Amino acid sequence: MERTWGVGVRRSFTFLLRPTGKQAAALAACLEDHRVLYNAALEHRRTAYRKAGVTVRYGDQSAELKHIRADDPAGQGRWSFSSQQATLRRLDTAFREFFARVRQGRVPGFPRFKGRGWFDTVTWPKDGDGCRWNSQPEHPTATFVRLQGVGHVRVHRHRPVKGRVKTISIKREGSRWYVILSCEDVPAQPLPATGSAVGIDMGVALLVTTSDGEPLANPRPLASSAGRLAAAQRALARKKRGCKRRLKAAARVAALHAKVGRQRRDTAHKAALALVRAYDVIVHEDLRIANMTRSASGTIEAPGRNVAAKSGLNRSILDAGWGVFLRVLADKAESAGRELIAVNPANTSRICSRCGHCAKDNRLTQAEFACTACGHTAHADVNAAINILRAGLALRDAAEAA
Repeated sequence: MERTWGVGVRRSFTFLLRPTGKQAAALAACLEDHRVLYNAALEHRRTAYRKAGVTVRYGDQSAELKHIRADDPAGQGRWSFSSQQATLRRLDTAFREFFARVRQGRVPGFPRFKGRGWFDTVTWPKDGDGCRWNSQPEHPTATFVRLQGVGHVRVHRHRPVKGRVKTISIKREGSRWYVILSCEDVPAQPLPATGSAVGIDMGVALLVTTSDGEPLANPRPLASSAGRLAAAQRALARKKRGCKRRLKAAARVAALHAKVGRQRRDTAHKAALALVRAYDVIVHEDLRIANMTRSASGTIEAPGRNVAAKSGLNRSILDAGWGVFLRVLADKAESAGRELIAVNPANTSRICSRCGHCAKDNRLTQAEFACTACGHTAHADVNAAINILRAGLALRDAAEAA
């Protein structure tokens, strides 16, 4: 399979903002007004269909946006028209995905109203339209981003931005503010060929085990912060709704969750980087994480079994951050010129990597594999990783032959 590398790719760059007190208040007001716009547009769609059977689309609501801005110049009118259009497109995307789930027979999940604290991102679709990255290039020591209605906000730019800035977003995480740049034509950085291929088995005790027998640790950031999170959530539950002490307690809980997320992403980046530096071909399981972490509670008529154990397993899987790791690995593999192959995980933990015998009894414990046919013994995760590698190489050979 011939592949051409060096072509520009699309990447995002996230930087911490350093707003002044007045700018932080303006950013919060910007989020709140976009949240109100989102909810009003959702109510418009619901009411029009319920009372008149009329389907309201993005184009209809975008056309009405200029009248909304004219009627509220000190509120909605002070923000970027393009950013408000992006918020309406966000709602339109939610409806399109809802109807797609209906057609597929899945749980529909009708779009919901966004409460306070559940709308934390605003996007400007084009650099220069209501926003400007590096808005004060003459400043010798600092970088700024200009946002309409907010001003020039200082950015903690800890690494260079590559490519061409396409969209700019702001995001609130607890008490922190971030700017996210989506850049096009970011030059790929292919690494030297190593001539090696690897299969990886993802787990809970270890984040990744390779077919070479190398383990990559799972630090379990949520489990390590569980005590502090529980104490912070109990403190939050004791506070009266609407009081300032409750807001502070909620900010504490949000800060702890944000720290867990940063730790999980840091682990994913380090593990993915180690793999793409060492191997040309990386084969992993094509996991359906949403299905694997579905609740086992069942219904009143048909309650589930081992609900507590399944709940604990779900929590451990989500704490490991498999989805985060796979997204980061895909990005780094693309940029480094590595080949990433996803294979069906069925029976990879039950097949003997030596003789090919498949049986449930081959894996009696979580860590031990002992083939009932040939007697081969190995670490269960290493045995599974070898099977994953073989399956991936077979898929690649079949694709090249076709």
